[in-house]
Amino acid sequence: MKIICIGRNYAEHAKELNNAIPTEPVFFMKPDTALLKDGEPFYYPDFTKDLHHEIEIVLKINKVGKHIEPQFANKYYDEIGLGVDFTARDLQTIAKEKGLPWEKAKAFDGSAPLGKFVNKSTLGNLADLHFELKINGQSRQVGSTKDLLFSFDAIISYVSKFVTLKVGDLIYTGTPSGVGPVNIGDKLQGYISGDLFLEFEVK
Repeated sequence: MKIICIGRNYAEHAKELNNAIPTEPVFFMKPDTALLKDGEPFYYPDFTKDLHHEIEIVLKINKVGKHIEPQFANKYYDEIGLGVDFTARDLQTIAKEKGLPWEKAKAFDGSAPLGKFVNKSTLGNLADLHFELKINGQSRQVGSTKDLLFSFDAIISYVSKFVTLKVGDLIYTGTPSGVGPVNIGDKLQGYISGDLFLEFEVK
């Protein structure tokens, strides 16, 4: 199982970090040790002082695929969930300045909290799926898949040109604007269409 993350897939988020709007999907990967499931607490790592939340819709791949055409991509996932792509922004900034990879800032243990999954047929229009992150009861990020630069199907097709997708692979599809720091003691809750999908604490 691998975790594939799509970067800069919402224009407003790219702008808030002063990044260029991509003309094709940007992706990076996290190891399975990044997964944090079942509401387990996240322990703030000692190597960063600027840890940011990024709430994202997550797709779970249901069959093996390579060079998938966009019109068939919807057959490669049945379930949709919600996750957080934690980012050590201070480490990422240094890496970007030096032209180095982002792994230290993105792929560390526990950096991919993951909530429950539901069948995509229960969620209605996937092209206008509303989701939200609350921290300590306050809304921090609100997004809709209608603002995706690259659709779910486009992402699956593009990534599969380079990497064979396998059953159980997870694709984090990008975060909307509003990213910001988390602190020890924070309680994070993620929602899709008003339903709670994800909940955990920072310790």
